[in-house]
Amino acid sequence: MSAFFLPRAADDEQAERLYEALAEFAGCEPAPRGQRVRSIAFQQDGARWTAAVGEQLSGVRTTQLLRRGELIERTETLTSPTRVLAVYPGTPFVVVTDAQPITGASSEWANPFTASPDEVVLFTAG
Repeated sequence: MSAFFLPRAADDEQAERLYEALAEFAGCEPAPRGQRVRSIAFQQDGARWTAAVGEQLSGVRTTQLLRRGELIERTETLTSPTRVLAVYPGTPFVVVTDAQPITGASSEWANPFTASPDEVVLFTAG
């Protein structure tokens, strides 16, 4: 576990203001300290994706193929240049990235997007 931070925030006070502003942008409530999300893992389009604050979205897709009576498993690593700025808990969770309209960067992901995680890692409460 790591202490709460947001990319692009110079200090704790700016991180708090940015966290609240991104929640307003996403149309959700900011989580109180101790309930802030560091990362989530979720299934999307047959792949398992990870959205971790400060990191690019990454995923893994495993496919199976029957060839000459033998089951062959292939694992593909998926990456996206989209960087996660914040993750807000809820049903579903809301992920805010650095893609449009926040920056001019295009992305295959909507911004914000929602996900129903099967794994959640929180920041430390401190």
